[in-house]
Amino acid sequence: MPEKLRVLRAITRLNIGGPAIHAILLTRGLQNERFSSVLVTGLEGPHEGSMRDLATRHGVRPREVRELGREVSPLNDLRATLAMYRLIRRGRPHIVHTHMAKAGTAGRIAARLARVPIVVHTFHGHTFHSYFGPLKTKLFIQIERTLGKMTDRVIAVGDVQRSEIAQYGVAPLEKIVTIPLGLEIEPMLDAEHSRGRLRAELGLNGHGKLVGIVARLVPIKAHEVFLEAAARVRDAEPDTSFLIVGDGERRAELEAMVRDLDLGRSTRFLGWRGDMREVYADLDVVTLSSNNEGSPVALIEALAAARPVVATSVGGVPNVVADGQTGLLVPPRDPQALADGIVGLLRDPGRAASYGQAGRASVFPRHSSTRLVQDVERLYLELARQKGLAA
Repeated sequence: MPEKLRVLRAITRLNIGGPAIHAILLTRGLQNERFSSVLVTGLEGPHEGSMRDLATRHGVRPREVRELGREVSPLNDLRATLAMYRLIRRGRPHIVHTHMAKAGTAGRIAARLARVPIVVHTFHGHTFHSYFGPLKTKLFIQIERTLGKMTDRVIAVGDVQRSEIAQYGVAPLEKIVTIPLGLEIEPMLDAEHSRGRLRAELGLNGHGKLVGIVARLVPIKAHEVFLEAAARVRDAEPDTSFLIVGDGERRAELEAMVRDLDLGRSTRFLGWRGDMREVYADLDVVTLSSNNEGSPVALIEALAAARPVVATSVGGVPNVVADGQTGLLVPPRDPQALADGIVGLLRDPGRAASYGQAGRASVFPRHSSTRLVQDVERLYLELARQKGLAA
């Protein structure tokens, strides 16, 4: 029997979101007759939430490299690279696959120093605009261009992102492959059976509408745009309530903004929830107001739950939401456009329902974990054959 291909998967941290889910499901799925996999991660921040319960549920026991933590500093980055190098030398993987920027930097440099045959990196999003000032952005782009030369294959989670990565000179288009995000979305396919549970919990059993946003409370998600839109929606449809699902560094600031906009009676902060099927089931419209996105987990889950969505047309969002077919796309930083889209769907339940059903068909099985594992396994075997590691 041929030797299994050893995969070391590294991710900066297992905070709540698509990258962590993606990495956990791949680690579990590529533990078979052809592959053995280990997952390496840093530590989550205090308000990010953690996906470690998901890892435990799937029998994945991550190895911690504390230096992979979120803070970026030359000394800490050097320590992270040395820690990864030692781990790679001990495990002798055939493949190092990195996720997120910090793990992508330390992991790829360490893999090349340790002469790992195959190095792969997944961009779940990118920081090439809307995150930092021009000088810092230019520096990060240059770093990614250097790292791109060390990488055998770069994975984008959508075709728009693939084009952007090539346009920024990170890697030539032929080195970049699109592999869409894969999630455990099957539970969302019967979300209708969970309707009413969240409303009962929150004491919202009347006929009012519910509009929600599911996202980390961080600047790139632009919750201020959602709240400004919510104020306009409330004026047009006074019987509407707004739910903010997630947590993060901006919570206190956003709570103050809710008070300033006189939205206190109609808006609730729910923090992170483990019952997302029940949450989506009771939302009449799901929104996203981001200034940049990779592949938006919340929108994929919402569409799987047959919920209509209104989202900003940024990054990988158009790869998930077909404007006028599975939802509505609006320009970023435009509260009025976001509000108009929300009100339009609240006032036209038939159109909202048709978007939801079309959305469900568009994301499953396209964004299933089974498809994800198959796509990545196919890529690994292709690269392994090129390197003489597989027949």
